[in-house]
Amino acid sequence: MKDGGQADAVELRGVVKRYGAVTALKETSFAIRDNEFFTLLGPSGCGKTTLLRMIAGFEEASAGEIRLYGEDIAALPPNLRPVNTVFQQYALFPHMNVAENVAFGMRMKKVPKPEIERRVAEALALVKLEDFAARRPSQLSGGQQQRVALARALAPGPKVLLLDEPLSALDLKLRQAMRVELKEMQRKSGIAFVFVTHDQEEALTMSDRIAVMSAGEVRQIGDAQKIYEEPADRFVADFIGETNLLEVEVARTGPEGAAIRLAGAEFIAAPRADVKAGEKTVASIRPERITLVAPAGGLTGVLERLVYLGTDWAATIRLDDGRQITARAQNAHGQKLPVGPGERATILIDEGAPRLLPR
Repeated sequence: MKDGGQADAVELRGVVKRYGAVTALKETSFAIRDNEFFTLLGPSGCGKTTLLRMIAGFEEASAGEIRLYGEDIAALPPNLRPVNTVFQQYALFPHMNVAENVAFGMRMKKVPKPEIERRVAEALALVKLEDFAARRPSQLSGGQQQRVALARALAPGPKVLLLDEPLSALDLKLRQAMRVELKEMQRKSGIAFVFVTHDQEEALTMSDRIAVMSAGEVRQIGDAQKIYEEPADRFVADFIGETNLLEVEVARTGPEGAAIRLAGAEFIAAPRADVKAGEKTVASIRPERITLVAPAGGLTGVLERLVYLGTDWAATIRLDDGRQITARAQNAHGQKLPVGPGERATILIDEGAPRLLPR
């Protein structure tokens, strides 16, 4: 429940989904806010699409409650729930033009013709396809077909829009462009979007908040920066972006953070209240928080591999204790690294960059 008594768009209360002896979704409770772009992110088989289908009504929860703006919708069939779903396959009718495809669902519900025409015009304007109303799907690009599917889902005025990996069929450039458009559509529509994806970049660039899922449970919920900078566990740290997961020893703790030992060198990690001196734990260190310099003592190793990625360099270093660590250096002004493959280097880690995780 929001401040002032306004209900959240979607609320899950102890929701579980079982298929016989298999638990596809473990007990889950969280809320999706009104007018929020909320993403369910995780690998294939983690339960994210199952959860989306339960909100839509295509799957029945084995236990728990699903509420939409405060009302329990468990007894409502999919066609009576004030939600619409956009799937990976757009399922446009090839014999209908764009306007007819967008109007189809409303015609089935016997919405008055003037109201249908008004909503179709508004939906096509929202997805910037006003000039394509008379075209058939076969005359549209993949991105335009995707926008027609979005217009069809938005036209009836759902309270919540559910999106099941709708960008997965598009090529990279078009997918990147559609991310921006999709977020802008959500802002203009003023309704909650619940978006399912396995693509971390999609989640980070579009979402107000992200629920990271694995093996049928939600591991962490937060905004993009929180999820990336402060992962709750090893899975989240490893799944979101690129990271180095290294076993370290806590040398001492203090208000500025914990001093950790890594291959004989000490670094300051982000504060964590539940670690003690002498304890061994795991640190997540993002590659962009690591700098390579000419040998100068401290944490040292050999640069084994250097890969040019256009915007930056990816460097793999073999530490003197045998472990590997990856660093990223921005390719600014054509600047090259101070060391080359096969040469020794000192590894500098930004203060506070290591995040200590549960073992």
